Amino acid sequence: MNIVLYQPEIPQNTGNIGRTCVALNMKLWLVRPMGFRLDSTQVKRAGLDYWEHLDYEICESWDDLCLKLQPDAMWFFTKFATRIYTDVQFRSNDTLVFGSETSGLPDSIHEKYANQRLSIPMPGKVRSLNLATSVGIAAYEAFRQWS
Repeated sequence: MNIVLYQPEIPQNTGNIGRTCVALNMKLWLVRPMGFRLDSTQVKRAGLDYWEHLDYEICESWDDLCLKLQPDAMWFFTKFATRIYTDVQFRSNDTLVFGSETSGLPDSIHEKYANQRLSIPMPGKVRSLNLATSVGIAAYEAFRQWS
């Protein structure tokens, strides 16, 4: 399974997500531009000594990523989706895609993949969840389903 971070901005989130990917044997894909360098101390601190075990790849653009992964096996996480992430059957070759912390995914992706959008319920009084938390929720549900 793959986790994609589209233009991540906060190094600590990416470090934490990298650690989750190592724990679940998932590959992390990062789509540029990113708001930090991967050798930053914040990424290393959040990823601890697990970062050296992380299988990851950096793509220069969304189009570059789509040449390497199958878009029809992608699930796009957004608070604007009407389908909840627990309503789908994940497969081991699926890709979970998450947008940047401040902007999410661009409208062009939302429009093109409208039938592949999923949400994480938030019945409380918050606008959004932390990116690392969202990835953890979705990744562990996918892992639970196919493990």
